[in-house]
Amino acid sequence: MAYDLEEQEQIANFKAFWDRFGNLISWVLILALGGYAAYNFWNSHQRTQAAEASGLYDGLTAAIQAGDKAKVQRFTSDIEDKFGSTAYAPMAALAAAKAAFDTNDLKTAKAQLQWAADHGDDEYKAIARLRLSGVLLDEKAYDQALALLNGEFPAQFAAEVQDRKGDVFVAQNKLADARTAYQAALDKMEKNHPGRQVVQVKLDAIGGAPAQKAAA
Repeated sequence: MAYDLEEQEQIANFKAFWDRFGNLISWVLILALGGYAAYNFWNSHQRTQAAEASGLYDGLTAAIQAGDKAKVQRFTSDIEDKFGSTAYAPMAALAAAKAAFDTNDLKTAKAQLQWAADHGDDEYKAIARLRLSGVLLDEKAYDQALALLNGEFPAQFAAEVQDRKGDVFVAQNKLADARTAYQAALDKMEKNHPGRQVVQVKLDAIGGAPAQKAAA
């Protein structure tokens, strides 16, 4: 009988506890389970998105190799419109830009590079802006090219930015500025950097290191 009374007291205590906190506990559990389900759904959705974007990117690569401009445009638009949040979107924009540039379609090349610069992560943005500055250089839009290059870039692109600035200054016949830029590019490059020799050749072609650097 004592056991029954103790059990009844526990049940009564539990009912009192549940009356007081049961609703809160239920909502906490619902939120926790909902969050877990949402997390799993998001991961699944991301994997599905990446798989579908990868398939389209393979189609884009094949279209570029075949020289089919209509398919290149269609695949690129599909990837950018449907899978703009994946890494495949800026990759597609850069690939399409190169294909357009190779066929002298500078308008399309610039549009795709601008898309990558606007929507990619920091690395893709930097690559797109460097390439876009090269297209602007070819178009003799020197001020626009320099404006792009004067923006912020990740540290690992510092040498490439200075090298491209040197190219723009040479085109403007600002050789002193070009020498300074090329020397800055060399200073920021590791000794085994694959582009180091090319930059050195360009620097030597316009008179070598700046005077203050040579004196030092």
